[in-house]
Amino acid sequence: MKFLQQYPKEVRGFLVASLVNSAGGSLMWPLTTMYVFDELGRSMQDAGLVILLQSVGGIAGQLFGGALYHRIGVKRLIVGSLALNALGLFSLPFINGFWPFLLPMMLFIGFCNSVSLPAIQAFIGFRFADRRGELFNVIYVANNIGIALGTAMSGFLAEISYHLSFVANGLTSVGFAIFFLTYLSRLDGSGEREEEGHHPKVKTPLPAGPGARALLGNIRIYLFMGFGSLFMWFGMSVWNTGVSPHIISEGMPKTAFSYLWTLNGILIFAAQPLTTLIKRWFARTETMQMTISAVFYAAAYMVIVVMNNYPGFVLAMVLATLGEMLISPAIPAFIADRAGNAAPFYIGVAGGMGSAGRVFGPYAMGTLYDGGGLTPVAWLAVGTAAMSFLSFIIHARLSKGRPVHESISA
Repeated sequence: MKFLQQYPKEVRGFLVASLVNSAGGSLMWPLTTMYVFDELGRSMQDAGLVILLQSVGGIAGQLFGGALYHRIGVKRLIVGSLALNALGLFSLPFINGFWPFLLPMMLFIGFCNSVSLPAIQAFIGFRFADRRGELFNVIYVANNIGIALGTAMSGFLAEISYHLSFVANGLTSVGFAIFFLTYLSRLDGSGEREEEGHHPKVKTPLPAGPGARALLGNIRIYLFMGFGSLFMWFGMSVWNTGVSPHIISEGMPKTAFSYLWTLNGILIFAAQPLTTLIKRWFARTETMQMTISAVFYAAAYMVIVVMNNYPGFVLAMVLATLGEMLISPAIPAFIADRAGNAAPFYIGVAGGMGSAGRVFGPYAMGTLYDGGGLTPVAWLAVGTAAMSFLSFIIHARLSKGRPVHESISA
């Protein structure tokens, strides 16, 4: 609590709300594969198709969220998308696994859940411009404490009812929407009297600036970073479409998989001193943090190849979590620092490219798993981590030189 005292009251409130929302979200997303594979009795290819549709919705949501930030305003964008996401989650128990309805609903949920992501990140970058790099990391840690709590409960809830997890996720989404509605309405009412006058006002949207075509032409800021994120998320599919069904097939309890993600959340909080040292000694810039994260991911997937058992999964999760801790705050911080008012657009584009990895990864790895089990899936993950490393190297080379926001307006 002493640590939190250094931040304004509104930041502390945002951290608590974000933690609760991420706890609710983590009740569902680790269990999607288990729900289709175990509860519905369908193949891993079918489970990959469900995740593919969620991810297609996620791509569209990220792109729309980034593009609409200045057009419709942050309040309507965030609150509306969270409310619609909750509506979709509440409908899942009524659908009750009916395949023709489940598939489009997962697409809808993926879209609504992702629309708010670039908007929230851009809002943080604009609202707290002087401390945004630090706050991206603090909020990332708070989110993952929520994930640790949520995943610790998810396996137990799944033993009772998968539908209970969906409803709980919907309730936390409603709560997050109410928080933002109250918080942003208060800012609208007092925006003219903000003490921190250098922060952009929430009520009046910022100028849109150059059109999408002109912004997309500036590949230095997003293209190879987006490719690196795409390959990274492709490889991350090994957990849900490789490790998860392997655990079930080996007769381990469902809670064994949720414990891995609980470990992930705990490490993100407890290993902050370690990643601080890594940043200080080896990765002072955001581009270096992205590059080194790919090395950790590759090492994690090699462990799965070599140690095809639960202790190996635990070690792999430790390595993958270190990679995640380096890259997750680095991408929005890099864009917020370099892109100026175009940051929401580029956060959406980079996030959409990353979500493309979630589209192809689960389906490709689910097909591989059905044909050969976990080992070929893990080898594919190693290959995608190598491609991510190369992409981030190219991105680091291209981003050297004059600040990117200068060339956006040029």
